[in-house]
Amino acid sequence: MPGPRGAADDLDLAAVPLPPLPPPGSGTPGEAVPEQSGAEAPGQPVPEQSGANAPAPAGEDTASAASPDERDTRGEPEPEPAAPDDPAEPEPDACEPAESGPEPHVCGPTGPEPEPDACEPAESGPEPEAPGADRTPADGVPAPASGFVPAPVPDPGPAPEPCVSAAPVLPHRDLQALLGAWALSVCSAEETAAVEDHLPRCLPCADEAKRLREAVGLLHSDGALDLDATLRSRVVEGCLGRRPARIPIPGWAAPYDAETARLDALLRDIGDADWDAQVRLRWFEKERRTDRWTTVGGVIRHLTAVDGLLSAALGLDDPLGGGAPLDPTERTEASWAAGGSPTRAVREPWRAQSHELIRTASFAGRNVAETSVSYGSFALPLQDALVDRAFECWVHGWDIAEAVAYPYPAPSAAHLHLMIDLAARMLPAALAGRRRAGLAGPARDLVVPGEPGRSLHLEIEGHAGGDWYIALDSPAALGTRETAVAQVALDAVEFCRLVAGHISPAEAAAGQEGDREAISDVLFAAASLSRL
Repeated sequence: MPGPRGAADDLDLAAVPLPPLPPPGSGTPGEAVPEQSGAEAPGQPVPEQSGANAPAPAGEDTASAASPDERDTRGEPEPEPAAPDDPAEPEPDACEPAESGPEPHVCGPTGPEPEPDACEPAESGPEPEAPGADRTPADGVPAPASGFVPAPVPDPGPAPEPCVSAAPVLPHRDLQALLGAWALSVCSAEETAAVEDHLPRCLPCADEAKRLREAVGLLHSDGALDLDATLRSRVVEGCLGRRPARIPIPGWAAPYDAETARLDALLRDIGDADWDAQVRLRWFEKERRTDRWTTVGGVIRHLTAVDGLLSAALGLDDPLGGGAPLDPTERTEASWAAGGSPTRAVREPWRAQSHELIRTASFAGRNVAETSVSYGSFALPLQDALVDRAFECWVHGWDIAEAVAYPYPAPSAAHLHLMIDLAARMLPAALAGRRRAGLAGPARDLVVPGEPGRSLHLEIEGHAGGDWYIALDSPAALGTRETAVAQVALDAVEFCRLVAGHISPAEAAAGQEGDREAISDVLFAAASLSRL
């Protein structure tokens, strides 16, 4: 069905030239005018007319539609219509907007109101059609009237872009002051746009914005806020790289220095009430795991008592006084029985003692590295004893951290490797001691000291790991790859937990291959290295 005609404002009918009238006498009286909406004769288009010039509807006699005066003059030429007194108005530009009301509001209240698309027809309802008037075809393009050539419609061009508020121009000092609020995402939309437009062009502000955003990320992070375990070592190495120490700390004393500093940082950070928190100390004894409960202050007293063995070996004051036992467990029981302050007051004596040990070892250097430190049932050279004390300091720091819900990562890879190496070197003697106690299988071969014998390949995974070959039949034998009869693979921290007695051999997630008896003997020997 034909659509509605265009709006009346689109075309000024008064400016359209009228078509020429037919010559007089060409028509026949009473001849009906053909319907304009019907078929037109080829080559004879019927002009579109409206108002008084519109033809009568089809089927009606023109005589009946004419006035009496017109019937009297029928057959004579009709005079030409007089031109209007006023000159015809110029035809308006087809692309000018119709003045049919206020322009539509496109943008927000703060932005300018863009001009509407002038080539779009005004959104008004369809006009009533005159009888016999032509209709718009279904394709929406009105058919031109006969003798009328519509003016060309110019291309409206691309549609106007939506209004976007431009970033305000702010001075550099104001933009720099907004970086903190921008990092917290509390700037307004205009301020955010201004800052983000400025950052790509200003490197100092971009660097500061990046650091502020990273700091904001820490405020909302669920991760641990504890410092990296390697931070102290890296800072010390950086300082010593610029100005070497006049008296450096020996490499074998560095793990003890680092672990006592980390534990001291934990003790400084906890509150007074945390010093009374219950701490579970665990170790492996014979064939079963043993534990004992104490407070944070009790753990520090235990460390002070056992470190006193190294102080005595270096000629320093023993915190338990002369005549104190050498066994670590007996020394701990004596310290706990002596009483004293179990709270924060015990931190200063322990820290002063650790500083004195490191200072003395650093001044003495190689002269004391092989000094024997007796633990009662066994002895270690000072360089190994300090690594042993570093290992125990880390393990008990771990115990305290669990009791007070404090993050406490593993030592640096270099220090952890020294601890694993010490435990691996102590395994043959521990295995021989269990064999003498009837807790391990008998030796298979008699081996000459220093000669290769049956061995187990201990593979420790991770950055602190490596490969060790544990002699199985004699502590004096040499473990080699060629004589390995079994292999055990463990993670570095998992192996340290086994050596500390925190897990049993059955709980150790070990990859095992080869002689099952040798594997079991070595895992139990590793657990037996733990003590109170």
